Amino acid sequence: MDNSIQSTCPVLVPEGERKPLSEIERSIITRYRHKLYSKFVRAISDYNLIQDGDKVAVAISGGKDSLLMAKLFQELVKHNKIKFEVEFIAMDPGYHPDIKKLLEENCKYLNIPVHIFDGKIFEVVDRIAKDYPCYMCARMRRGALYNKAKELGCNKLALGHHYNDVIETTLLNVLYSGNFKTMMPKLKAQNFEGMELIRPMYYIEEHHIEQFTNYTGIWPLNCACMVAAKKIGNKRYEIKEFIKNIKKDFPDVEKSIFKAAENVNMEAILGWQNKGKKYSFLDFYDENE
Repeated sequence: MDNSIQSTCPVLVPEGERKPLSEIERSIITRYRHKLYSKFVRAISDYNLIQDGDKVAVAISGGKDSLLMAKLFQELVKHNKIKFEVEFIAMDPGYHPDIKKLLEENCKYLNIPVHIFDGKIFEVVDRIAKDYPCYMCARMRRGALYNKAKELGCNKLALGHHYNDVIETTLLNVLYSGNFKTMMPKLKAQNFEGMELIRPMYYIEEHHIEQFTNYTGIWPLNCACMVAAKKIGNKRYEIKEFIKNIKKDFPDVEKSIFKAAENVNMEAILGWQNKGKKYSFLDFYDENE
């Protein structure tokens, strides 16, 4: 593959040749059961992400996270008592032909029957959001995925965000946006009636995903964005490095950040928002006199 089409994102290079599909699938419920499958099932249970009768569109970008999520869903359909359906969807936002070919080959090898559809988002984003393309790209991708999911009769869209994404998003908001806001395990779609977004990999740690990918020998897509590749720097990767450095002195810092979003003390914060309305602690200061 031509290295010039790769972006500045970190590249995951699997070790050795690809394992047979049967071995990859078996490892999910044996070798990696506690690190991956059990955490996947627990998040679905804890946050009530899937119910009987659901039809879930599983979004595949081609990266390590979404490829694993697709295989986890296939195992869940086989082994879980919940009766639901899945559709696997992948949007081509304007990938280099070699990148798209890799996506297709990986899905074929992993026996993921994916619906690939064109989006041409890179071209639009590069034209209208040259300086800060990632936010606009994410919004447009989400809309395109929702549309495809609805077209296929799905009521839920599953994205492959994991435990570390949650932590990094929380810190990004605190350090760069001046608010305390985390990445939620599920959300009702604002502009797509009857649709819900779910994140069933919410408890799965990224380094376990990397271990699994290295074990399989699958070469995933690594941030194949043709727009961001032209930009210098990425705040999310700065946050990753920031957390890595903090962990040298505070090994449990990730766990603490994650738990902080579960343990917000409303009596000890200056202000908050709810349904678009802002509140101050002063609004309720005299209530307990």
